[in-house]
Amino acid sequence: MADRLRVLWCDHLSIMRGKYLPGSKTGDGATRFAQPVFATHYDKDLVLDAPGSGCREGLPDMEFRWRGEEVRDGWERATKVVLGDLFAADGAPLPLCPRGALKRAVAAWGARGLAPKIGIELEAFVLQADETGQLRPYDTPGGVVYGTGNFTDPMRFTDAVWEKAEELGFRIDMFTAEYDAPQFEFTLSFDEALKAVDDIVLFRLMAREIALEHGLLLTFMPKPVAEAGGSGMHINLSFWDGDGRNALSSGPEGGPAHLNDLARGCLAGWMRHHKGLAGLVAPTANSYQRLQPAALAGYWANWAGDHRGVTARISGEGGAKARLEHRMADGSANPYTAVAAVLQAALLGVEKGYELPPAETGDCFDRVDATVSVASDLRRAMDDLEADRDLVGALGAGLVENHVFMKRKEVRKTRDLEGDGLRDFYVYFM
Repeated sequence: MADRLRVLWCDHLSIMRGKYLPGSKTGDGATRFAQPVFATHYDKDLVLDAPGSGCREGLPDMEFRWRGEEVRDGWERATKVVLGDLFAADGAPLPLCPRGALKRAVAAWGARGLAPKIGIELEAFVLQADETGQLRPYDTPGGVVYGTGNFTDPMRFTDAVWEKAEELGFRIDMFTAEYDAPQFEFTLSFDEALKAVDDIVLFRLMAREIALEHGLLLTFMPKPVAEAGGSGMHINLSFWDGDGRNALSSGPEGGPAHLNDLARGCLAGWMRHHKGLAGLVAPTANSYQRLQPAALAGYWANWAGDHRGVTARISGEGGAKARLEHRMADGSANPYTAVAAVLQAALLGVEKGYELPPAETGDCFDRVDATVSVASDLRRAMDDLEADRDLVGALGAGLVENHVFMKRKEVRKTRDLEGDGLRDFYVYFM
């Protein structure tokens, strides 16, 4: 038996919250947290009027429940870990629970006889403190895109992350250096949607804690280094039917020429809800420093085949490997909320029969066909999200109401911040 159990959940700001409990509690269990966690901000400010937080109703408890079969080995000594769901004091599912939102999205697709599978690509920068305590980019002399070895990671913290991930049963697809040194990409293998996101949430926390043991700050913040590129959280998806077949596939060949009706519907949903999605999958002021034209980051409402300049990229592989990639999200988003939003927007496209606009033919540097883009900043993105009533209703009005309220508060908090000040508002939390 483990000495202790670490119970964890991912909040509205994508901050991991939890408790250590005795190891005897590794079966099915429950514990309580204060519901006004959903009214707290990065700077620990308690926003009393945050919808659904209960601050004006006596700051009540909410219940966190887990299943013993989901308890797994942790990366700390003699510690198991488990993720779970949040419930209101009356026993009803808490509308603000991001993991609950993903479960609802999966169930909505399940009602159509399809099970979503998800693969997430995480990009991140590595920072370290200099002799004055100021954060600077990790020194990776000779680091290049697709770099490996000592020149890319002199302290070999990625080796420690890989070894622990393998030990704990995470299914690794690949690690590599990204375009801007010291930037890295971590990708886990495709899996059933809830398990895939659970794994990403735990992997991300584990990787950050292991990096910290090496004196490094691994951050999934979208734009922590102003003069460098941004980091994304690309969401790849497919759908599997009851016979174990990939429902996105129309045959052995992939790409735009072989899209079936399901794929076209998903793409049309993403295009129709492009502006609303931004407020959920790119939810910080810093996100809009990454989301710029020609930044390969999901700025335009467009789609194409093997084209990194568009928001929705179509794999050239068919059959079991057929998939769609949504490229707008970044690591400041709660992964449960982001994947739920992408799934719900795709489902709206299928159910409502939206017309799919033509594929992008421009290079997305000097020429672009698309005319619809995300907002220029977080304030306008919240307006776009609030206006997208179909997406709000699909994801959950209670969750979105709290999200919009807290993000508008964030707009005010970050209004006068720039450079290192804006970076440091976020960087220790993501």
